[in-house]
Order: sequence, then C-alpha cells, then structure tokens
Amino acid sequence: MIRLNALNQRRWRNFRSNKRAYWSLVIFSILFAFCLCAEFVANDRPILLSFKGDLMLPATGGRYAEADFGGDPGFVADFTDPVVQCLIVSGGLEACFDTPEDTLSDADDGVVDGNAIDKGWMIWPPIPYAYNTVNYEVVAAPSDPDERHWLGTDDQTRDVLARVIYGFRISVLFALIVTFFSSVVGILAGAIQGFFGGLVDLFFQRFIEIWGNTPSLYVIIIMGAIFTMNFTLLTFLIVLFSWTALVGVVRAEFLRARNFEYVRAARALGVSDTTIMLRHMLPNAMVATVTLLPFIVTGALGTLAGLDFLGFGLPPSYPSLGELALQGKNNLQSPHLAITAFITLALILSLLVFIFEGVRDAFDPRKTFV
Repeated sequence: MIRLNALNQRRWRNFRSNKRAYWSLVIFSILFAFCLCAEFVANDRPILLSFKGDLMLPATGGRYAEADFGGDPGFVADFTDPVVQCLIVSGGLEACFDTPEDTLSDADDGVVDGNAIDKGWMIWPPIPYAYNTVNYEVVAAPSDPDERHWLGTDDQTRDVLARVIYGFRISVLFALIVTFFSSVVGILAGAIQGFFGGLVDLFFQRFIEIWGNTPSLYVIIIMGAIFTMNFTLLTFLIVLFSWTALVGVVRAEFLRARNFEYVRAARALGVSDTTIMLRHMLPNAMVATVTLLPFIVTGALGTLAGLDFLGFGLPPSYPSLGELALQGKNNLQSPHLAITAFITLALILSLLVFIFEGVRDAFDPRKTFV
C-alpha cells in the first residue's frame, strides 16, 4: 500500500473535494483501462483456444498458420474462417473433413478410427472484430448500427466501435506521451533561463521567438513526404513544437524565486545549482506549470485528430478518430460516423480538462480541504 506524506495527503484531499475532477478521474480510468485491454475486448482472434490439449492466446499476437491446426501449409490462420474454426473445434483435418461418413458420428463423439480426439474450443472477445477487420458480409458501406455492429461500419466495412476503442487508446497515449516529453523539455528550458538569467536568458528567448514562429504544419507535411510517417516520428515532431508552451511560466517563477532568501542561503551553504533548482525552486513553479498542462494535453489530442482529418497524421493502418471524422464528412448519409467521432473526442477532452482542473487545485497551496 502506498503511504503518502502530509503534503501529498493534503493535495489528495483537495483533489477529492473537487467532485467533478474526482469522478472524471474515475470514469476516465475505467475507460482507459478498458481500452488498454482492447485486444481482449475487440478482436478477430480468440482470446483463448485449446487445440489437442494445448492452450494458445491468439489475441496477444503471434503468427499462426493453418498447418498448426492440421490444415494446408503455407496459409496464415484466419480464425474467422469456418474451415479454421472447424479444424480447431474438431481436433484436426481428419476429424473435420477426411472422416468417412460412417465414422462421422464417432467423430462427433470424439472418436475417429477407434482413437480418441482431443476436441478444441475457443473463447471469443465480446466484439469479434478488430479495428482493421473487413466484414465482407456487409452489403452496403458504410452501414447503419445493428445487432452485429453496434455503432455501424465505416466506408470499408470495418466495425466503428472497435475502431473507437483502439482509437481512444492511441489518442490518449499519444497525448500523454507528448505532454510528458514537452513538459520535461519545457520545464528544463524555463528553469535554466530563469535561474541563470543574463545572456543565457537573452539568447534562449530569441531562439524561442524564432522557433515559436516556425510553421509546424509545413514541417510535418515536409517530413511526412521525406519519411514514412509513424507514431514515433509524429510524436517527436509534435513535441518539437509544443515544449515552448511551458517555458514562459517556468521562467517567470524561477526569475522571481532566484532572489529569495532561502535560495541565497542555499547558495551560501554551497548547495549545487541542480539541487537548488530541483528541490527548492521547482515545487514553487509547479502550480503555474500544472495550470497549462490541460492545454498541452487537449492541444496534442486536437493536433492528432486534425492531422489525421487532413491526411497528414498517422498512416491508414492506425485506428484514428480524426480519420473517422473525415469519413463522417465524406458520408453525410451516414451520420453515425460523425456523431461517434464527435462524442468520443468531446468525452476525452472534457474528462481530461476536468481532471487537470482538480490537479491544479490540489497543487495550489492557497486552497485547503475543508
């Protein structure tokens, strides 16, 4: 069990006193944990299967061939194929197809030519579609919601609910990763500027002014034309242009605190600059820093959705809420696409903003729990 000190206990009480932030955290945590297990919720592979006594976990990945289940060699196992399902459940090719008709009844009883058959079984996810599963049985695309596709299908007959689950996960992970690295770089840059001041501050400010006016969209388009865009590259590019958001407030807090008595006393005692910055000055700058974190998180989410909507974001192989919104624009006769994308993005942004509002209040020393 994690034990909190008195300061963190006060912060936690302040956070819990903000009911909107607390329940937003609960709801967001449940949704995010649910989406982190997306492979076990929405997948075209079984969660668990048994074949001849061996247990397998196809949902976690791995490459399975039909030959692994007694089928034809050279083919990747498609678990949605009735042939592959028959091979698994029946215990092999002999029991599934090659059993003579007079022994089929024996095969049903688990016996072929006097030998016992280890019949297999499969446990499927609640949604038997992955984000890239194409349902060839759908006549018209996009299709409206029904009992098989609860949120309908998109223009490639892929299940919308499965894409929302995977898209929720990748969008939130993208935003949190961008926020973390942007915060680290921005806080470090602002702390160095404010603590040392002088020429360091002057040259750094001129660099930030130039860097902040660089058209980031053009840079992303150019980099996407030169390199194959992927999650890592796009995250790196967004971090390059988002770290400057925190520099100003951190710099101001360090400029204000550098002449405080406790900082001068620490210097007189020979405490290193790094220790003074991290242990004594940074906590005072955290309130102003936390105040801007919601803007970085929501900005990263909006940037990802906007780039995907314009076609300059993640590749088509990734599930994307922005790409779903684009499909809604291109298929006005299927409003469920646009409505789903809007509700999902609005829900994510609202929950994160409410959570960070509570975090801001928790780190504010002027607010105490009553």
